[in-house]
Amino acid sequence: MEKIKKIGVFSFAKFQAFMGLLIGLVFGVIYSIGGLIIDSLVTLEWITSNETPGLSYGTVLAFGALIGMPLIGVIAGYIFGIIQAFLFNLSSKWYGGINLNTE
Repeated sequence: MEKIKKIGVFSFAKFQAFMGLLIGLVFGVIYSIGGLIIDSLVTLEWITSNETPGLSYGTVLAFGALIGMPLIGVIAGYIFGIIQAFLFNLSSKWYGGINLNTE
């Protein structure tokens, strides 16, 4: 059993940024598919809207989420990764760190 008492702040921040990218990409795809479904239903006139049928401002925003949400996830993941690693390094002095099984 190995004990982790300190982690690299920027190394952990890069990992968190990558995880934020993946999560943002998944949510961006879900959001854009939802926008596509709504616009398709409006185009087929199954639901009503004040906008014209077809591609609308909402569609542009929905597909913009494919870039925006991963970008926000990367930035937030990096910032929160720095904060988390700093707090872990600061607090591990008091509780001794984390035990890690290496079997």
